[in-house]
Amino acid sequence: MITFYVGSRASALARQQVREFLAPLCDAHPGVKFVHRPLLESGDKDRTSRLAAVSATSGGSAFSTNQETALLAGEVDLIVHSLKDLPTANPDGLILLPPPPREDARDALCGGTLTDLPEGATVGTGAARRIAQLLAVRPDLTPVPIRGNVPPRLGKIRARGGTLDSVILAAAGLRRLGLDDAIGELLPLETFPPSAGQGALGIQVREDNPAIREVLAGTGCADTWVQVLAERAMLAELHGGCSVPVGTWATTPGGGVLTLLGQVTTLDGSRQITATASGTVTDPEGLGRTVAADLLSQGVEEILAQIRPTAQVGC
Repeated sequence: MITFYVGSRASALARQQVREFLAPLCDAHPGVKFVHRPLLESGDKDRTSRLAAVSATSGGSAFSTNQETALLAGEVDLIVHSLKDLPTANPDGLILLPPPPREDARDALCGGTLTDLPEGATVGTGAARRIAQLLAVRPDLTPVPIRGNVPPRLGKIRARGGTLDSVILAAAGLRRLGLDDAIGELLPLETFPPSAGQGALGIQVREDNPAIREVLAGTGCADTWVQVLAERAMLAELHGGCSVPVGTWATTPGGGVLTLLGQVTTLDGSRQITATASGTVTDPEGLGRTVAADLLSQGVEEILAQIRPTAQVGC
């Protein structure tokens, strides 16, 4: 029997994502054994420092460096990431494969709805994008930086014994953990475009491992793949990451068409710049660069340059 080792972060959500990804593979390849090896990342060890500082200390990404190091060293054969946590550039020797169908890409407000939250209500989120988008719609609200796994964040809501009025989390994570009942409102993608790749898995392997690539062939979703390629290309052109207020959302409405929305918002929500474009599914990266160029022509670099040095904690 052939054995492949599968890496991921150690959280309950990461473990569930691995189970979700491996279930059809185990059925399709009864002669292959998959062994899960959870790996602790620097961003999971340090829950208080700014992510930019954690990443600088780790020499890479706060949520992927240790896993990628293990993959390059041959300690694991593939990594199952949350794609939104991955930098837009792969380390030399590693590649991304097309992911399975994307989960819900939306953000979820837990603990109420935007309309029902009282003036001055506290909303837990450390993500620069979510803070900016929230204040653009409700400038009276008070964002409170929080990080950590999904259940502890939900525990910070007053109704659950915590001190916050609400928290914002990715709907995909809540759904994967069976926590749909915690969702007070799904935030509209047109107003709250998510992080690049949100809701999708990032399947990363070594370039020089054809055996695992053969086993994984056919597991990817073509629509999801072109969507995330466009989103990540736009983000790469803006030199952004999870610490800057960039939202993006791609759709494949059919007929070989791919559409992309990009949005950049000042941290105080006072200025918001958007761009949209359509292209073909045959050139998703080109569409990403087109939308990025439109945003840059409208002056987003000025916003991003001011924010990067003081980026907030959290993704």
